[in-house]
Amino acid sequence: MKTCIACGMPMQKPADFAGGDMTKDYCIYCARPDGTMQSFAEKRAGMIRFLQETQGMEKAAAAEIAEASMRKLPAWQAQFRKGAAADGDAE
Repeated sequence: MKTCIACGMPMQKPADFAGGDMTKDYCIYCARPDGTMQSFAEKRAGMIRFLQETQGMEKAAAAEIAEASMRKLPAWQAQFRKGAAADGDAE
């Protein structure tokens, strides 16, 4: 079983992978419609929105949790080393 490098979701069956392609390292929720992986800003915004809608969080709290989760994921390591999270509020 693979784990999505961009959100941490377990990927077990073809439907879990971007475009059904089990060679991809990211899931359907982290893919754009064309099958490429979302950018850091896109994923951050989506995670914030998800937390606000499903957990009723204020935007600042949702951003803090989203970034804490993203810091642990391989896809975003370079972004955090560059300090992108601080600049990522351009939604």
